[in-house]
Amino acid sequence: MACFLVPAAEAIVTTIASKAMNKNSTPASEAEAQITFGSKLNWLNNLLWGGSALLAFEHVWHGEVTPFFPFLTAAAEGESAEMLREMGTVGVGMAVLVTGVWVGMVLAAKAIAKRPAKEEEAAEAES
Repeated sequence: MACFLVPAAEAIVTTIASKAMNKNSTPASEAEAQITFGSKLNWLNNLLWGGSALLAFEHVWHGEVTPFFPFLTAAAEGESAEMLREMGTVGVGMAVLVTGVWVGMVLAAKAIAKRPAKEEEAAEAES
């Protein structure tokens, strides 16, 4: 019904934070100069906006979202409690899952960025 609104709301918040961070971004180290936290936050924005758009399309396709007020058929049919329950369970669950995937991506990127530095140190120690 309206589960796509929760990831969309998170996407709005992270987009604002990303824009603010990208204005003032300074890399912490040489390895992180390639990928700043602001750009990593853009990854999360892309995941959230893309997922929300696909979910919104799916809801339009099934007739749960209409082009006229109140836009959500559940609100028009008096099923607001059911809609809020779905947003609280399914919507929050999706937002948490997408954010968890993003955390995994950030950790993987950090590990990959540190790997060449460790290999260089090992090569210097051998010579």
